[in-house]
Amino acid sequence: MRFYLSIISLLTFVQLFGQLQTPDQFLPHNYGEQFTPHHLLVDYFEYVAENSEKVELIPYGRTNQGRPLMVALISSESNLQNLESIRLNNLRLAGMESGEANLDNAKAIVWLSYSVHGNEPSGSECSMQVLYDLVDPNNAQSKEWLENTIIIIDPSVNPDGYSRYTHWYKNAANKLANPNLDSREHNEPWPGGRVNHYLFDLNRDWAWATQIETQQRLKLYQEWMPHVHPDVHEQYIDNPYYFAPAAEPFHQYITQWQRDFQTEIGKNHAGYFDENGWLYFTREIFDLFYPSYGDTYPTFNGAIGMTYEQAGHSTAGRAASMRNGDTLLLKDRMAHHHTTSMSTIEMTSKNASRVVKNFKAYFDEGKNNPQGNYKTFVIRNKEEDASKIKALLTLLDRHKIQYGKAANSKSGINGFDYQNNKTGSFFINENDLVISAYQPKSVLAQVLFEPEGVLSDSLTYDITAWALPYAYGLEAYATTTKILPSANYEGGSNARSMTSDVPYAWVARWEDVSDARFLGALLQEGIKVRYAKTAFTIDGKSFHEGSLVVTKADNSNKTGWSQTMQEIANEQGKAIMRISTGFVDTGKDLGSYLMELVKAPNVAMIYGEEVDSYTYGFVWSYFEQSLNYGINTIPYAQLKNGSLDKYNVLILPEGPYELSDAILKTIKDWTNEGGKVICIGSAHQKFVGKEGFQLKEDSTEENESEAIKDIHIYGQTERSSISLATPGAIVKVKLDTSHPLSYGLGSFYYSLKTNDFHQPYLEKGWNVGYLGDKIEKKGFIGAGLLKKMPHTMVFGVEDAGEGSIIYLLDDPLFRGFWHEGELLFSNALFF
Repeated sequence: MRFYLSIISLLTFVQLFGQLQTPDQFLPHNYGEQFTPHHLLVDYFEYVAENSEKVELIPYGRTNQGRPLMVALISSESNLQNLESIRLNNLRLAGMESGEANLDNAKAIVWLSYSVHGNEPSGSECSMQVLYDLVDPNNAQSKEWLENTIIIIDPSVNPDGYSRYTHWYKNAANKLANPNLDSREHNEPWPGGRVNHYLFDLNRDWAWATQIETQQRLKLYQEWMPHVHPDVHEQYIDNPYYFAPAAEPFHQYITQWQRDFQTEIGKNHAGYFDENGWLYFTREIFDLFYPSYGDTYPTFNGAIGMTYEQAGHSTAGRAASMRNGDTLLLKDRMAHHHTTSMSTIEMTSKNASRVVKNFKAYFDEGKNNPQGNYKTFVIRNKEEDASKIKALLTLLDRHKIQYGKAANSKSGINGFDYQNNKTGSFFINENDLVISAYQPKSVLAQVLFEPEGVLSDSLTYDITAWALPYAYGLEAYATTTKILPSANYEGGSNARSMTSDVPYAWVARWEDVSDARFLGALLQEGIKVRYAKTAFTIDGKSFHEGSLVVTKADNSNKTGWSQTMQEIANEQGKAIMRISTGFVDTGKDLGSYLMELVKAPNVAMIYGEEVDSYTYGFVWSYFEQSLNYGINTIPYAQLKNGSLDKYNVLILPEGPYELSDAILKTIKDWTNEGGKVICIGSAHQKFVGKEGFQLKEDSTEENESEAIKDIHIYGQTERSSISLATPGAIVKVKLDTSHPLSYGLGSFYYSLKTNDFHQPYLEKGWNVGYLGDKIEKKGFIGAGLLKKMPHTMVFGVEDAGEGSIIYLLDDPLFRGFWHEGELLFSNALFF
């Protein structure tokens, strides 16, 4: 009898041990009562994949800090055994893979992205339970879904930000969750876990792909092209849950099917929320216009893209007091996200054939009958734009947007001229870059290249203009004429054979941020470089202002400098010209005072609680990713207590920090000795009206004593406020081409304006970038703000003794995607 009981006990143990563990059983803490560190999140997904025939784990890269990026593919065992054929068939449906697509047996694909903002952790937390419930052998409902659906789960889109938040919280939190919002555990320190390593908002990076997480994710995304994509977020504590349908404005290229099916999914969510008595809202705040979100980017790639927003955010912790007297628990947040996640999968599975059919129709329509007015986008193939075009092609390749070269020259084409901002006749040269709208990625190409999208409602959540020809500073045209590219477009190579001869000088053009990277590399090698402050021709070659001149005379004491320079040029694909004389054909000789030595920047940038983390991150990423050049980040307090004598450049990001009279005097004394200050965005306001500085108060404000002409309607407060603001638009800025801040940019610059600054001209300084009588714009700017913008400075330089203060009122590094802005900032840094 005793032996019999032992056998039963052993069998029971084996049975229990063999069962898949829930997150609650697997984790060292009670599920939903603590935050799960990223490594344990990864461990659970790996554990489930190892113990379930319904899961395949796909690593797709690593973050800047080395954390793994991965997705889990979940479906029936038979589907996983045929996963590659399912994937290829789906790409054939979209026309992105050769071969005939099988529509009858195609599977619906749902991709769930959790916690792109790392301090919105309930998405990542709930992803474990979603995974378990999908593969639980006792869950008959999910078993049915997996027969016709592939589910892709990205449990942590932003592991570095998620880890920054959860590690901080573990150190800061009380043993017992404290709902008092004054408590330390509800007050996350700078820079917060929302952002990635470089403090970029990855939810604004889908289209621009400036960050390594986005770049690696897009590669996998293009291999799968999901049909439904919820992007799972958190918002402020007292907000009810938000899900689709989205708010207006919808981009005009979003189809009726996409509008209708997100509404169907939303109504399904509502049924579950109604049953549980949970509050929610739809059709407010979160629109579908800006193309670089986790809902819009999938939408412009044929999917049903949606944002889900649960109350919580970084301030909620594990428990938070709400205005209505309730306590918001982490478990509540997870339960809500779990519900919408499962509801999304349910609706997709129930409508799998409709989803797949409409997905195919979306791409068929794009290839055969593009929606937009413009059918072809032409980029002029100019030698001086080679680096810019190369950077653009890298982006197009990431999005699988097809392009080619023009078959032959053609004149009399009617279209929109981006640089001159008008419609007229233009010609196409053989080998110009051509992007046709007649292709699988038709909608995405049109959205990214169209001069200006149509806003159905000016009350929008983000920037309203972004056309890539403006961002890259390219001569480009959009035409209603169908022009198909004839062959692959191949950029030229600047690789050259090395020479041991040391010439009189080497000269390199200054046209793109890649040239700044080249300059930075030379300076870090101790090579002395000059820049031309006037155009010149030599040996029959023409060079514009800003061209780099490296002479034998300047570097005679540095052994092997010419060899080193050639090696750097070849490594970076940089064209350099061998010059045999310093005697120019036209302009000033290479020994002229107008060939000025570049002082190697030794840069300091402040950081701290009142420094805008985004602006800080844009600059940090620019130095490390675009330039590969060192930067010193110093605490804001050092401006109060320390000296700047170690540095020759000081960068002031945006932020509400104060510069006291004592700090301003320190800066003034330092610039008088040769220091350079670069003020970004609102940082210029620290100097307005201050003694010893030239920025003046704006005198264009309306007379406050004037009688009120309009009655303000309480219910229109939000809409009325946008008259004096802009969510983000493109403005044509005139340039003083003789000033070094404008070198390489031409006579005007298309600036991405995301603020309401309208600063009067400098009276004694240099108004390098300015607005005149007429404001030429793309995107929305409020009528009240438009009236204030004429005759204002956008980029200016104030001489201060031996140094200078540079005012960049529009941030040229905004989100890292305004390619031409990086050249402008490089001028500020080096010249």
